[in-house]
Amino acid sequence: MSERGQSSTATRAAGGEPAAPHPPRKALILGIILTCQLMVVLDVTIVNIALPRVEQDLSFSAAGGAWVLNGYTLAFGGLLLMAGRAGDAFGRRRILLAGITLFTIASLVGGVAPAAGVLIAARVAQGVGAALTAPSVLALLASNFSEGAERNKALGTFSMVLGLGLTLGFVLGGALASASWRWVFFVNVPFGAIAVVLILLYLRETERHQARFDTVGALLSTAGMVALVYALIHAASDGWSNGVTIGGLVLGVVLLVAFVAVERGTGAPIMPLRLVTERNRAAAYLNNLLLPAATTGMLFLLSQYMQEVHGYGPLRTGVAFLPQAAAQFIAARTAPKLVPKLGAKRLTLLGTALVLVAAAWLSQVGADSAYPVHLLGPLILLGAGLGMSFMPLTMTVLAGLPPAESGAASGLLQAMQQMGVSLGVAVLITVYGSVVRGAAPDGVQRTLQAHGFADAFGTAAVLAAAALLVAAIVIQTRKPAPAKA
Repeated sequence: MSERGQSSTATRAAGGEPAAPHPPRKALILGIILTCQLMVVLDVTIVNIALPRVEQDLSFSAAGGAWVLNGYTLAFGGLLLMAGRAGDAFGRRRILLAGITLFTIASLVGGVAPAAGVLIAARVAQGVGAALTAPSVLALLASNFSEGAERNKALGTFSMVLGLGLTLGFVLGGALASASWRWVFFVNVPFGAIAVVLILLYLRETERHQARFDTVGALLSTAGMVALVYALIHAASDGWSNGVTIGGLVLGVVLLVAFVAVERGTGAPIMPLRLVTERNRAAAYLNNLLLPAATTGMLFLLSQYMQEVHGYGPLRTGVAFLPQAAAQFIAARTAPKLVPKLGAKRLTLLGTALVLVAAAWLSQVGADSAYPVHLLGPLILLGAGLGMSFMPLTMTVLAGLPPAESGAASGLLQAMQQMGVSLGVAVLITVYGSVVRGAAPDGVQRTLQAHGFADAFGTAAVLAAAALLVAAIVIQTRKPAPAKA
């Protein structure tokens, strides 16, 4: 049957979205969504482990090597708000297909890159592809799975993949880099090609919500986000008092204030302001900044701690994170079953409290801390906390949204997460650097490094405590809806 025929025979649900597909088709759709999401998330961490070999092989300068990571982060974080709304306006399948195709081609180019400039350009293109992909993935999940138990189960699986991707990046990065760093990029190509074929064959286009696209808002949001993310990246390497850091922060804030002013006066905003004026949704957005700031910054520095203080190799470092991945897998699978019993607020509180305990525990590490005693427990708690907290927070963001705004809401959600990642890494590296700054004998330097990591983990605990307060004070408990007869 033609696409037109399928569209004409499909019953339309409320709001103009296609009727929900049958369960076997839903399983396939979820598989496509999770494949695309896993590819995007893997590239947040998989390149980190391989970076030293990349720098050596392509003769990068230290600053050039940093841009292998920063180019991806800037493009990804800067374009998320615009990309989310583009899916609403032009069709989420179309935007997802464009994003994953660009991401796959850029991965191939990165894998064969003969010089530093080519690799950095490929990483920027990967970031653009990831920005187009990520909001469409979450919006498609919202439009294909009905709100309630069905969507909660899908979100639990989505959250599981989100967390596993970050951890799997460390493991795969170490394993692939031991053969050749180029496989860190090549690994995306077959999965991306399969995803493109499956999208073409099995994903229907969502209803396009036609309206004048807010070009001015898109430009302001992109420029503002790029300025803020760049300032945070710069703060991690050059400090918060640096002129470029301060200038980037000021410029970013000014541009985003102008963006909000434009959004108030347009009929088709990139970010409908009602997304952040409803109390529970606003709190969920804020915690989607604070929790990634605490957890991703902590995971990044924990991998450095294992390698620099304990002398772990890349592969051993990746394997050390497997208990965290296992705990997150179990917690994310369990979270949808706990929502009806505890409610979204209590489950968020429980997950966030576990993250806080993990960070506080890690703040006690020293130069001679043993993995089974001082790291294994916090990693398990961290995984369980992530698996429990992100699913109800995402559920809160998507709850009750009209189909025309799910893309914008998803873009803002992932923009907050990406901003949180950059913020957490910048803050924790600053705390670490303030302790270890200056030369010292090897034995003393190792002790100083351990103290620096401990203080940084303590800062992550403060961020987690802030997220716990937001969940406890701002989020309101909603009475469960009466059961339908």
